[in-house]
Amino acid sequence: MILDSLTQAVGNTPLVRLPSLELPGVEIHAKLEWFNPGGSVKDRAALRMVQEALPVLRGRTLLDSTSGNTGIAYAWIGAALKIPVALVMPENVSEARKRIARHFGARIIFSDPLEQSDGAIRLARQLAQEEPERWFYIDQYSNEANPRAHEAGTAPEIWEQTAGRVTHAVIGIGTGGTIMGTGRGLKARNRNIEIIAVEPAEALHGLEGLKHMPSSIVPRIYKESELDRKLSIATDLGWDMAERLIKEEGLLAGHSAGAAAVGATQIARELAGAGRRGVIVTLFPDRADRYIAPP
Repeated sequence: MILDSLTQAVGNTPLVRLPSLELPGVEIHAKLEWFNPGGSVKDRAALRMVQEALPVLRGRTLLDSTSGNTGIAYAWIGAALKIPVALVMPENVSEARKRIARHFGARIIFSDPLEQSDGAIRLARQLAQEEPERWFYIDQYSNEANPRAHEAGTAPEIWEQTAGRVTHAVIGIGTGGTIMGTGRGLKARNRNIEIIAVEPAEALHGLEGLKHMPSSIVPRIYKESELDRKLSIATDLGWDMAERLIKEEGLLAGHSAGAAAVGATQIARELAGAGRRGVIVTLFPDRADRYIAPP
């Protein structure tokens, strides 16, 4: 297959079974989103948001706040489509993420690291309000193109890959776009599929890319009423599971993926304990190499 643009390679990521985590009667599968060109699930939402924004950009620089992965997605998509990109990031995001975004030509504006992703959101809003003629604030946290990308892409892929057998989707909360869109798309195919969110248990946590909703600015696109359930996962459990995935499955998954896997195993235990069968699908947003600091 020959592609006219790298943007056409976004999506259609593999679904991999995780036998080391399964229990009798319960399957667990992980959708490996690091197979996207930019290395994360955020390629899907970023591409959809940029494509829908093209008619109104009018020469302005695309601006958004990000903890890293969406920024990398904007950066490579901007390079591919010849769109200037500026990213507001907390200063303490991983060096690898900063370096990758810069290599694609994006400008990085740092926000207070102590304010985490909310500080980056506030600074991006401030910049856009002060110079609207300079910046096009795409706002991944409020942009409905974000969940639309998953409703149109991620959900039907999961449905087809499981041959319609999926019973539970366990997905981490960042902007909320992935779980909202995937949940809507799966529910449209079978309303009995349970959509379960995973969030950090602590306000100050180490699961980069995930939001602790009770202490955060709640994204406009996130609708908790659409969820069947929400699980709180401790940072150390997410990190421990990431190590386990490397050793037992050969998957160099990030810590947010580790947290999602912890959530999936919790649901598996509940199903097995009740003598029920299930096909659980979780989503691994990115690989751990994006967080490993150089020696």
